[in-house]
Amino acid sequence: MPSSHRPGLRVSSGLTIPESELSWRFSRSSGPGGQGVNTADSRVELVWDAGASASLTPYQRERLLDRLSGRLVNGVLTIAASEHRAQLRNRDAARERLVALVADALRPPAPQRRATKPSRGSKERRLTAKKQRTGVKNLRKPPRDG
Repeated sequence: MPSSHRPGLRVSSGLTIPESELSWRFSRSSGPGGQGVNTADSRVELVWDAGASASLTPYQRERLLDRLSGRLVNGVLTIAASEHRAQLRNRDAARERLVALVADALRPPAPQRRATKPSRGSKERRLTAKKQRTGVKNLRKPPRDG
C-alpha cells in the first residue's frame, strides 16, 4: 500500500483526503468461497462524506457534488470492494477506486469543440473518391442491352 506512510488519501497535488474523514465497514463477501467463506469479513465499504469534507474548496465541493450526484446519498460517497479474498487487498482496492472517482469528478471539463468547415481540397478528394467508387461499382454490373 503506497499511501500507508502518509496520513490521508492523496487524490491530486491540491487535494488529500484526511484519514479522519474516511470510515470503514466490513462484512462477509457474497458468492462462492472455500473454508473461510462464512467466517472472514473480507468485504469492505469505504464511506466518505464529500458534502461535509473540510479538505475540499467550495469550488471542488460544488463540482464533486454535481458530477457524482447519482452516486451520492445525502452527500456521502460509499465504495464497496469484495473482489479479493483478503480484507487488506479489498481496502486498497476501495481506496484506489475512491481516488480515481474523485480525481475524475474534479477534472476540468474538456474545452468546447469549435466547428470548422471542410477545406476545398478535402471536399474535392471526397468527391473524387466517390466518383471512383461509383465507377468500380458500375464496372461490376452486368452490361445492359439497349
